[in-house]
Amino acid sequence: MTFELQHTDDKTNARAGLIRTDHGTIETPIFMPVGTVGSVKGLTIRDLKEEVKAQIILGNTYHLYLRPGTEILEKAGGLHKFNGWDRPILTDSGGFQVFSLTGIRKLTEEGCTFSSHLDGSKHMFTPEKVMDVERSIGADIIMALDECPPGTSDRAYAEKSLGLTHRWLDRCIRRFNETEPLYGYQQSLFPIVQGCTYRDLRQKSAEFVASKNADGNAIGGLAVGEPADVMYEMIEVVNAILPKDRPRYLMGVGTPANLLESIERGVDMFDCVMPTRNGRNACLFTSEGIMNMRNKKWEDDFTPIDPNGTASCDLFYTKAYLHHLFKAQELLALEIASIHNLAFYLWLVQNARKRIIAGDFSTWKSMMMRKVTNRL
Repeated sequence: MTFELQHTDDKTNARAGLIRTDHGTIETPIFMPVGTVGSVKGLTIRDLKEEVKAQIILGNTYHLYLRPGTEILEKAGGLHKFNGWDRPILTDSGGFQVFSLTGIRKLTEEGCTFSSHLDGSKHMFTPEKVMDVERSIGADIIMALDECPPGTSDRAYAEKSLGLTHRWLDRCIRRFNETEPLYGYQQSLFPIVQGCTYRDLRQKSAEFVASKNADGNAIGGLAVGEPADVMYEMIEVVNAILPKDRPRYLMGVGTPANLLESIERGVDMFDCVMPTRNGRNACLFTSEGIMNMRNKKWEDDFTPIDPNGTASCDLFYTKAYLHHLFKAQELLALEIASIHNLAFYLWLVQNARKRIIAGDFSTWKSMMMRKVTNRL
């Protein structure tokens, strides 16, 4: 994997670049639809390519390890062959999911023992095991195993957790270097910066991660309950240290406003379940604001879903029709809303990229912030 930094905004730290992988080139800033179990909920590969215009999707190591399992994935030739997606894939390490299993997991220096949420069976994730599983899945970009502590963690716990994450990172790198890709193309390992909301711990972690000279770096442990302004402060702290010639991936974030603020602070890559999850619950993000499609006000509104056509499906469906589908509990409502929201997120980051290159990102971002936070 290589990263080419093409342009940096004159007034902010916003960047436009190109990530080149063996499965294709990614234009940054970029948003990655979340395909947790190898599929983006309710969408086909054709939807992702032609409607959403996704350049890269995300899979989850924890879920894919449990089902269908590494044996099936290896027989298929990796996740690309298994699900038919021939563009880049990123897998997170499953650490966030494992550490969310409060009460059914045990954390030690060696790794984390946990019970499957599917059948209660016992498993253990070590840094070495996770690297092996991610080799089996075969994503282009894979994440190191980390502990994602709660956003409310006290300093003592945050320090202890960070030390464990750093020691696990060294073990991930060692195992990664000892093994080879399984399917004839290269994989890149991204370390993850942690440190909760403690400025000095974030600095320490960013310095440790930067010293590993990885192909790219991730920022984890944010958008987990802390105020948005604190999240933005942590991003600034970390990005002041992480190398400028490598992509920066902010994990699990977020709203359209979060994306714009983070792009301004030098983030290149994002993922979040919000577009599809909110879409399935009748919440649509548009270039003019946020809409609840169950509201009666849309009942006789025969204008396009988004007047700016941020998704190609907006050309076919009106607000009134989508309102009707949700009221009638038609499955088509979930599909249209998911496609629209993902396409809007891709439209947003692609327009941010254009504005960065054109030199008027700040002006455009100020205008878009007012719109994307507006409730219609």
